[in-house]
Amino acid sequence: MDYFRLLPEGCISDILSFTSPKDAVISSTISKGFNSAVESDVIWEKFLPEDFQDIASRYVSMRVCSSKKELYFSLCDSPVLIDGGKLSFSLDKKTGKKCFMISARELAITWAVDTPWYWEWISHPDSRFSEVAHLKAVSWLDIRGTIGTQMLSKGTKYVTYLVFKLAEGHEGLEIANAVVRFVNRVSDKEAEERASVVTLVGKKVWRRKHNMKRPQKRVDGWMEIELGSFSNDTGDDGDVEARLMEIKRLHGKGGLIVQGMEFRPE
Repeated sequence: MDYFRLLPEGCISDILSFTSPKDAVISSTISKGFNSAVESDVIWEKFLPEDFQDIASRYVSMRVCSSKKELYFSLCDSPVLIDGGKLSFSLDKKTGKKCFMISARELAITWAVDTPWYWEWISHPDSRFSEVAHLKAVSWLDIRGTIGTQMLSKGTKYVTYLVFKLAEGHEGLEIANAVVRFVNRVSDKEAEERASVVTLVGKKVWRRKHNMKRPQKRVDGWMEIELGSFSNDTGDDGDVEARLMEIKRLHGKGGLIVQGMEFRPE
């Protein structure tokens, strides 16, 4: 007997509000008593971030949805631009935790300002942002992205990724270093000393390194390379910075197309 069907819908809604979005969806397949409650706006509003109204006020274009459930899944499947197109915002489908991508224009890229012979700013048909950064030729590669921990979901471990493509004829991107640091706690020098080794190319690297991180293909067609991770416990740790760099081997580098840096739950 399905005893959940005997419970008032309000009681079931209270039960589901203490679960996760993933568990709420699964519950509707277990008992018919959960079906109507799972469609309730009350449930899905609780799964949205506490500061969602503030985030929504920063949308570049308003998104109209017929229910809170539809809104939730639209934010999981289709990131929305905020802050004049400087950032994109989305939700992790399983947990409802916040995800942000910083556009290339908002990253600190050495030699990318007013030096079009090093980096150029172009539009890209596959980018969610109006511009991407295209590396033409440098010897010193240094890309940083910074976000305030107060913007992120509390009690959550985050992983940071550089989201990119490689242009035809790319060169010098076989080996780089990556690190994530809390700006107020760890100095640049300390961070550089513990940086991990990464490659931006998918093929076998000419000088194989142990534990080298390699790029992965994303569902949106871009590539991503993990830069590092951190725990956002209470959201009061100030700024966190992710960095990709190759500042030791000063050979030529080119053919990197940067869409942005993404901070998302592990």
